[in-house]
Order: sequence, then C-alpha cells, then structure tokens
Amino acid sequence: MRERGRTRRLLGLGARTGGAVIRTRLGGQADWRALGEALFEGLAELKGPAMKLAQIMAQWDDLLPPDLADELSRLQRQAEPMPWAAIRNTLEAQYGDLARHFREVEERPFASASMGQVHRALTRDGESLVLKVQYPGLVEVLEGDLAQVRRLMRLGRWLKVPQARLDALFEELAASLRGELDYRAEAAALARYRARYAHLPGLVIPEPLPDLCGERVLAMRHVPGTPLRELEGTDDASRQRIAVTLADWLTEELFTHGELHADPHAGNFAADDRGRLVIYDLGAVIPVPEARLKAMVRLLDATLAGDPMAMDAALLALGGRQGQGAPLALYRESAEAVSALFAPGEQDFADVRVHRRLRELSPRVWAAMDRLQPPADTLLLSRTLNGHYWNLVRLGARLDMHARTRPLLEWARH
Repeated sequence: MRERGRTRRLLGLGARTGGAVIRTRLGGQADWRALGEALFEGLAELKGPAMKLAQIMAQWDDLLPPDLADELSRLQRQAEPMPWAAIRNTLEAQYGDLARHFREVEERPFASASMGQVHRALTRDGESLVLKVQYPGLVEVLEGDLAQVRRLMRLGRWLKVPQARLDALFEELAASLRGELDYRAEAAALARYRARYAHLPGLVIPEPLPDLCGERVLAMRHVPGTPLRELEGTDDASRQRIAVTLADWLTEELFTHGELHADPHAGNFAADDRGRLVIYDLGAVIPVPEARLKAMVRLLDATLAGDPMAMDAALLALGGRQGQGAPLALYRESAEAVSALFAPGEQDFADVRVHRRLRELSPRVWAAMDRLQPPADTLLLSRTLNGHYWNLVRLGARLDMHARTRPLLEWARH
C-alpha cells in the first residue's frame, strides 16, 4: 500500500510537470513557481531517487525557467530529516547494540539530503565521527521511482529528442543512482581519493573507517567546515584559494585520472578552519573515457576559435546534431558568450554579463534541439561540469582560464 501511494504521488507530480511542458511547447504559459513549490513539497517528503534527480535538475539553472530552478534549489538546502526511530533501526541493523560502539550518537542530524542523512557520533574512545545513514527502504523503492522517471522523460519527445537518446540518458542516470546506494563503494572512493590527492595541500577528504562502514552506513572521521554556499561573506583571498584548489582538483581528476565527481551541489563542499577545500560526498563518481574527453575539448577549441563550421563538425564527431541544417548563427552567438571567460588574463566568474547572455540564448537552444541533439553519453558529464562551474561562480572565482586550457587544447589536437 505504501509503495502504491508513493507511485500515485510521483505520477501526479509527473502529470503536473508534463502539463507545464506541453503548455509551453504549444505556445501557452506555465506557472513554473507553482510547479516548483509542488515538486518541492512532494519530493522533500518522498525523498529517494526522485528527489535526487530533482536536485540534479536544480543544477541546470542556465536552462530551466528561473522560478522553477529557484524552487528546486531549495531541495539542496532544506530537505526534511527522517525521524530518528527509522534511522536508529538502520544503525542497529548495522551495529547491533549501539552502546557497544558509540558513547553517543546525536539524534538530530546536522545534514539531510535525498538518499540519506548525517549524524555526529562519539566512539567509546571519545573520537568524533560522522555517520551517513541511508534512508530505510530506498533499495525497495528505487526501481519503482526509476520507472516513473522513465515515463516522465518521455516528455523529451515534445522537444524532438529521439527515444534512443532518452533511453541512453535514463540508463546513465539509473546506473549512477544504483551505485549511490552502496556505501561500501563510497567508502572505497573516499580511500582512493585520499591517496590520489594527498599531494594537494589545499584539499581535505574525510577518512572512512572501514570497520564501521556497511552497505547502508558510512562512517568517517569528522571534518568540520563552512559550507561552500555560506562563503559569500568571507574574505576574498580565502574564497580565491578555495576556487583555485577546486579548479586544480577538477582538472587533475578529469585529465589525469579520467573520473569526475558527479554530484556538485554546493552542500557537498566546504572550507575548513585552515581555508582548505573539503569534499564530503563521493557517492557519485563517473568514469570519463579519454576519447569522449578529447572530443569535448575539441568542441571547446572550435568554440574559442569562433568557427561555427568547426563547432558543427566537433558536435557531429561527438555523435550529436543529427537534424538537417546546422544552426550556425546560434553557434556563433554561443561562442561569443562563452569566449569571454577564456580571454587572456584573470577572468571573473561572477560576471553576470556572461550568465545573462547564456540565459538569453537558452530558448533558442531548446528551439533548435531537434537539430542539435546532444549525445546522451555526454549529457550527464556536461551537466556535472555545469554544476562545478556554478560553484566557481558562487565563490566569485577569478581564474586565468586561457592559461589553464592552452595545454589541454594542445593535448586534444593530437
């Protein structure tokens, strides 16, 4: 009964979303604020995979209607916690008698999200830990939620996206969500990243404690920090150090190790009391094949050259742009908007002129979607990079992207 009720609610939210998309596609007006409020209220209560996907969508604030993006972004900040009794059951299933392992586990979480919440704890020896506890029943509801998401993604056909591409995107998202439910895999990722990036003095990754980790509970040493979204009032020098560390880490992650942290919402990042970047969540790490990365950098190369024909050739090489007639004027204007961030010298990521230009182009991008057809195997990668970009915007980063990208463009040309 409970699962059927969840399905009915998701179907209702899906129908409401579908109605809004269809109205706008037919030339009508949709109340995106009201839709966003309904999605926030429904998904915040249901939690789980559907809420996770809505959080991912909230990172697409360059494409979503602003009112809808604003409401969905609340899901990253204001998720309601699960009652302690349910969380305690999961902890006892993992540890048995909690008193054997812990002097104290705080009943009130200090962070809650779509798939789990985090509680502080003290071991019997007085060591401060955090326990990331998966919400009960997620394994059971995952496939049902994904079935509803697949139905909702059929709305992409109104944007003339072929079903094969929608199916490929769905499988990529589904694989990512299924992987996030295994906290042992996240513990292994934390250990791998700690070893891999130990040479970066400005980066901190919490240490997992394997003896206390399980499939649905992740135990880590507590690393306190100020969330990235709360750093706007800190001094500029501190924010710039964090921004440089974030950019350096992402570059090495992609171009040296062929992986990417795929959950870039601001709550997963913080600054510790020494001004170092803290990465709390490694539940979603995706592989990035070298061939795909080179193809995307070649598209960037053509974009920075302001060459619309080369941009079209690069998009075709990626497996996109299947329709007839390249939208060359759109390519040219997109190149003009993007290239400002890659001009020689330090560029300000907080420059609203760039964001405004890209947002103004968004309706034309959607209108040309039947010709553009971005390849499904780059959509998650592109959206993830977009999320990391907005974190740099929040930090007010000033970076010399011209100098940073020169060696990468040379690498992709060979």
